[in-house]
Amino acid sequence: MIAEWSQTALALVPEWGGWLILSVTFLSCLAFPLPASLVMLAGGAFTASGDLSLIVVAGAALLGAVAGDQVGYALARAGGGPLWERMAARPGAGALMTRAVADLARRDLLAVFLSRWLFSALGPYVNLAAGMTRLDWGRFTIAGVAGEAVWVSIYVGLGFAFAAQIDEIGAAMANVAGGLGAAAVALVLGRMLWRAARDERDEGGTRQEDSA
Repeated sequence: MIAEWSQTALALVPEWGGWLILSVTFLSCLAFPLPASLVMLAGGAFTASGDLSLIVVAGAALLGAVAGDQVGYALARAGGGPLWERMAARPGAGALMTRAVADLARRDLLAVFLSRWLFSALGPYVNLAAGMTRLDWGRFTIAGVAGEAVWVSIYVGLGFAFAAQIDEIGAAMANVAGGLGAAAVALVLGRMLWRAARDERDEGGTRQEDSA
């Protein structure tokens, strides 16, 4: 699959250049299943050969990613609040979601920053959560732009430096990104379940004391 995507990207990137890279990164940040990282690798490789401008490739990738983040955040902020509130009102879900929101609020800059590149598979969903919980737009933007800059630098830089090994690099980075995303989800869910179990034990102990 990586090889097929590589061939497609290598065929389209030099023809469409920055417009393709901008479009793919934009849509990927809205949770569309597009190979944004691989397209950036291909773009970086073509800058090494002189077929594309490094400034255009990196600029298009960054602009598309930041724009996608902003659109996702804005849509969730404008129309996601009622949905978030209805979900939070469900029995058993409200407390867990409230704690998740509290964690995002306490570590908002770090959570947004890392989900742009280290846990990039979670990025679109962090955008939605940030918008629905009305995370401060300025803080979201600062962390998002910084994180996207790291993401773009990594993939465009790798494509530039290792143009002859795009398939191998793409496969390796996809495996790493997928593993980190799964680990992040498991960590968050595990923490939430541990807290829920702890609170249940505490409540049980309180009820026993009251009955005594």
